[in-house]
Amino acid sequence: MTQPITRPVAPEPYGLLPPVPAFTLLSDDLTPGGRLPDALTATTGGLGASPHLTWSGFPAQTRSFLVSCFDPDAPGPSGWWHWTLVDVPRTTTSLPRGAGTLDGHALPTGAYQLRGDDGIAGYVGAAPPPGDQVHRYLFAVHALDVEHLGVGPDAMPGAANTAAVLHTLARAVLVGTYRR
Repeated sequence: MTQPITRPVAPEPYGLLPPVPAFTLLSDDLTPGGRLPDALTATTGGLGASPHLTWSGFPAQTRSFLVSCFDPDAPGPSGWWHWTLVDVPRTTTSLPRGAGTLDGHALPTGAYQLRGDDGIAGYVGAAPPPGDQVHRYLFAVHALDVEHLGVGPDAMPGAANTAAVLHTLARAVLVGTYRR
């Protein structure tokens, strides 16, 4: 039998970055702070689909977006990147459910997905260890002041998100939770 993992709750990571204005991020699939629906998980019965996301109210000088999903509560020192979508054009203000598929067929032209911590270039749904604490899944859209972030498709999510800090005009975050 696996022993429960006893540890403190990780801090909210975006609160540790330089402050930037917020804008609105909504989803037909997520309720802020609510449990992720099974369709967005990689657990038994889950579809592993990325959620529908739509955003508005970002600064007029935005030139592109970075979209990500990060779990700061994964049992390890650095959390877990579930999805990173780079170079989303400024004209894109929503992504349909399932846009993060491995083949990327529903992604906006010019945008590309990085390999997450599981090595897959696409959205990988929530799958916290059974019995672990509640995990938070931070879906974030970063409004950037550059058209291209300057990282290639082989970049790691942490590197892309670090590069984005230097170009972030505003950020929208929508948090879902999941526990098995």
